[in-house]
Amino acid sequence: MVPLLLVLLLVVLLFGAGFALEVLWWVAAVVLVLWLIGFLARTAGPGGARSRWYRW
Repeated sequence: MVPLLLVLLLVVLLFGAGFALEVLWWVAAVVLVLWLIGFLARTAGPGGARSRWYRW
């Protein structure tokens, strides 16, 4: 009985980790797309010069 419970626990842990990693990949992809949109759509700075791609 104990080995069966350990195997089921391992399956649940691996399933949870796989789901979490899948979600993190999607979050990373969305952040990358938003960053690229912000990088490409930045506005021109004063005097017609393009602004820096980062904002500090």
